[in-house]
Amino acid sequence: MASEVNLSFGGVMALAGVTLAVNRQRIHAVIGPNGAGKTSLLNVLSGFYAPGRGTIMLDGQSIAGVPPYAVARRGIARTFQTAQVFGDLSVRDNVAVGVAGPRLGSPLSALLATPGSRAREAALQSRALVLLHALGLAELTDEPADSLAAGLRRKLEIARALATEPLLLMLDEPAAGLSPAEIAALDAQLTTLRGRGGPAVILVEHHMDLVMAVSDRITVLDYGRVIAEGGPAEIRQNPAVIEAYLGVTT
Repeated sequence: MASEVNLSFGGVMALAGVTLAVNRQRIHAVIGPNGAGKTSLLNVLSGFYAPGRGTIMLDGQSIAGVPPYAVARRGIARTFQTAQVFGDLSVRDNVAVGVAGPRLGSPLSALLATPGSRAREAALQSRALVLLHALGLAELTDEPADSLAAGLRRKLEIARALATEPLLLMLDEPAAGLSPAEIAALDAQLTTLRGRGGPAVILVEHHMDLVMAVSDRITVLDYGRVIAEGGPAEIRQNPAVIEAYLGVTT
């Protein structure tokens, strides 16, 4: 997906020759110390930053330098370190917005409440409810999103991202602020998503128990460079990772 990607801010190199390949139905974690370049990588992949050098491909098409809205339309969805929800909308309508995406009908048919527009709205709401059940939010469908606790907002943001039926889902620290029970539930949800033929997932996360439990492959960044890549067992034993990420030498 990403090959030899460079990104710099002035004289600071945020990403230096980063290469990353992610496959459908696989969870690929990206870990590293604070400032290693993890969120910068997500910002490049989602179009918020244009790489200085390198290629970014999605489903055989180049998306390097493509603006975020166009990247989203091509099949990339993401969440953020601080959950972004539409606070004035209900939980169900937040997800319905994601379901709608390219499925929106004409404004005129919606204003006239034609049979087609009513059927489309019913389908959107039905799909939204399915996702809310899957994420454990079904009992909160009519609650305003801004009334939710932090952990529930994170679940809602993931549900809305999945509603777009992405080819690639990028999760930026989804376990941050969650209780142990909520992290266990997130573990189960990610595992189920992979088992049901879900999208490719890039997981940026500091909660190492979660990373090791759900990841098929892990890439480790340090000062914007890839210092290791492999399965969880390999990464756990890698001396360079232990030194750079855990702060000790072996």
